[in-house]
This record gives sequence, C-alpha cells and structure tokens, in this order.
Amino acid sequence: MSELASEPVAQQDSVGEPPGRRARSFGAAFLLVAAGVAMSNLDQFIVNVALPQIGDRLGHESLSSVSWVLNAYAVLFGALLVPAGNLADRFGARGVYLGGIAGFTVASLACALAPNVWLLVVFRAVQAVGAAAMVPASLGVLLAATPPEKRLTAIRGWTAISGAAAALGPALGGVLTEAGWRWVFLINVPIGLAVLVAGPALLPKAPARTGTRLPDLPGAALVTAAIGLLSLAVVKGSDWGWTSAAVLGSLAACVVLLALFVAWCSRAVTPVLPLSLLRIRPFAAASLANLLFAVPFAAMLLSSVLWAETVWHWSAMRTGLAVAPGPLMVPLLAAKGGPLVTRFGPARVTAAGCVVFAAGIGWWIATMRATADYPAAMLPGMLLTGIGVGLTLPTLIGAAVTSVPPDRFATGSAVVSMARQVGAVLGVAGLVAILARAGDPEHVFRQGWWLIVATTLVTAVVYLVVARRPAAAG
Repeated sequence: MSELASEPVAQQDSVGEPPGRRARSFGAAFLLVAAGVAMSNLDQFIVNVALPQIGDRLGHESLSSVSWVLNAYAVLFGALLVPAGNLADRFGARGVYLGGIAGFTVASLACALAPNVWLLVVFRAVQAVGAAAMVPASLGVLLAATPPEKRLTAIRGWTAISGAAAALGPALGGVLTEAGWRWVFLINVPIGLAVLVAGPALLPKAPARTGTRLPDLPGAALVTAAIGLLSLAVVKGSDWGWTSAAVLGSLAACVVLLALFVAWCSRAVTPVLPLSLLRIRPFAAASLANLLFAVPFAAMLLSSVLWAETVWHWSAMRTGLAVAPGPLMVPLLAAKGGPLVTRFGPARVTAAGCVVFAAGIGWWIATMRATADYPAAMLPGMLLTGIGVGLTLPTLIGAAVTSVPPDRFATGSAVVSMARQVGAVLGVAGLVAILARAGDPEHVFRQGWWLIVATTLVTAVVYLVVARRPAAAG
C-alpha cells in the first residue's frame, strides 16, 4: 500500500498546494471529503430500511417495481466511476467533487419530493451520477491537502468512511424512516449545502492533467444498458414468464450489449473497463470474486430488512437497529484482518470469510420463523454474516488494488467498485425474483437464503481456483 500511495501523490507535490498550507487545511478538507463520501455510501444502505414504506406510501407498488429505487442507483454509480475519475483528472478534482455534491444534493431534494415510484427512480439515477463524481474526485482533493508523510493514513481514513457508513446506514435509516421515508433523502440536503458553502474556501485545488482524454461515456452507456436489461429480465422473470419473448429478448440484448462493450473497451483510449488490468491475474481474480460476493451480500441485507418489516411486522426503527450489529462487525474486522492476510494469503482468508457468511445464512434457514425471536434467530446470523463480510470484502478490495501499478491505482479502485455495484444489482434482482413468488413467507424467504448460501460458496471456490491457477507463459 505504501508504494501505491506514494508514487501518484508524489507527482502532485510540485504543482499542488504549498506544503505548509496543505498541512493547515488537512483537517477541514478531510471533514468536507468525509461528508461527501459518507453521503454517497450511506445512500446505498439507508434506503434498504425505507424500501417497504416507499412502496406502501407511493401507490402500494410491488417489490419488483420498488427494487429499481436500489438498482438504478447501483447500476449508474458503478458504471460512471471510471469516467468520473477521468473527468477529475482532466478538469481538477475540486471542481468535479463540488459539482458532484451539487448534483447529489439537488437530486436528494427531488427524491424527497417525488410523487411516485418511477419519478423517484429517475431522481435516484441523477443521485448516482453525483455520487460517481464525488467518490473518485474526493481522494484527489484529500491527497492535495495532505502532507506527504500523512498520505497513507489519509487513504486509510478515506476507506474507513465507507465501512462506518455501512455500519450506521441501517440504524440511521430506521430512525429517519420513522419520521417518514422522505427524510431518508432530505438528510442529505443540509450536509450537501454545508460542503458547497465551505468547500470553495477550504478545499485545495488538486492539479489537473491537461493531457488526460475525455471520459468513456459510450462505454459507460453500454455497460449501464446491459446490466439494466439483465436486472429487468431477472426481476420480471416470474411475472412475464422465464421463456417469454420479453425475458428472452432482454437477455439476448444484454449479451449483445456486453459483447459491444468488450469490443469498445478494446479500442477506446480511456475505457470504462481497461482490459489490460484484467491481464493482471491477482486483480482479475479479486475483481471477479468481488462481483460474485456482492450478489449474496446485497441479497442478505435486503432480505433481513424485508423479513423484519414484512414477516415480523417490525417498525423501520426497530428493523434498522436489529440489522446494525452485522455491519458494525465489518470495520472492526477490516482493521484487524491485515495480519491474517499476510499469514494465510487473500484466497484463504476470503474462503474463510465466505464460509462464515454462509454459516450465518444457514443459521437463519434453521432458526428463523414467523414468530419473532431476535436473540436466538436473527442476531447470531447477523453477527456471523458481519464477520464474514469483514473478512471477505476488505481482503478482496486490498488484493485487487495492491496488484495494479501505482499509476493505475485510481482506475483499479474504480473498476473494483464497479464490479461490486454490478454484483449488488444482480443480488437484489435475484432476491426480488424469488420473493415475488406467491406462497408461505417462511418458505419463500428460505429459498432466497439457499440462493445466498450457494452464491457465497461459489465465490469461495472460484477465487481459490482462479487466484491459485498459475499464469500462462508470457
């Protein structure tokens, strides 16, 4: 990590803020950057708790329709991370960061005022564009304000914000949803305005790279459309029929668009997915496992919320507090997992994390019943899944990012994040497709949990095989 952090930022010393001023502005810059990164990450978790109330209050929409409130955000956020990073390099990180904050804040207000689900989905997509601009630019802004000797600490603090947001998301979402689901989005408005007011004066200018090319928007459009069509086919499979022309046509169009996307990325100068990175075996293996693990992770989070609110009929606040112990385990284990990776290697630690995660879901399969019994049923499963995520996700992200050359650190991070968002979309879509079936809730949820167990164990096996497979000669 130290080499990855030092080379790109060393280039900024000659053209960025003076060292003395950078040191003085570090605290304020970190606070303003943390606000934006926390907002973008909270929004991925906080809305889960509000989802049942959103569907109920906006015309009693079905779960398959309301799920697009999650998926629209995840698809666009993941697809635009790399292009947004290119924009930050070309035009300067501070301007792109503040522009992302402005777009995210306005879209949050629009989400809070949305009169129906489908306008809410549109505004969520705009939110995702703002979030995608914020996240990669925020690191450039932070490094420009950080003295060289503190940059590794700053990067660790920057990455820890995501874990803290994941831990706080369910509980905060429950509290806000009790006051009304619109507060889930309104909470972003004062934070965004505060950053926009203070940012121009307190955030340093990160150097722009005048030779950087324009971002790959056609590639982003292709992958967004492909993943959107795949999600549509999975979510609507039960309603339309898995062999219907609509489902088969959506899947066929997805395959065609993905083929076009790969062909485009092989020719584009600054592609959304740099194919050269996939030739680095540790990066490719960890990114694939990251995508696969995001499927059960996203499905687990949504299933726990839906079970508590629809089967046990708990309030949003009680549900948020009930779900919180699992995510709270993630930052704790992320901080302690480094020695394990050093001793046993990322593949074994990831496999162990997947097994623990699957054990948590297995506990739910064995103990969760319609009669609420949180201490003996949901809580042990939440803790086990939290331990599994804490061992797996930081390990996969670290294995991917530390395997790329220093000058590709930002792009590699964005590709890993994109893989995780694509997996989350597929996880939500798969769970929704199962829960949309009519039948006894216990039986239907148990089917979803068996799918989560299966995809988790597949992740472990695939990563063990691909990571340890010897590279081809040359």
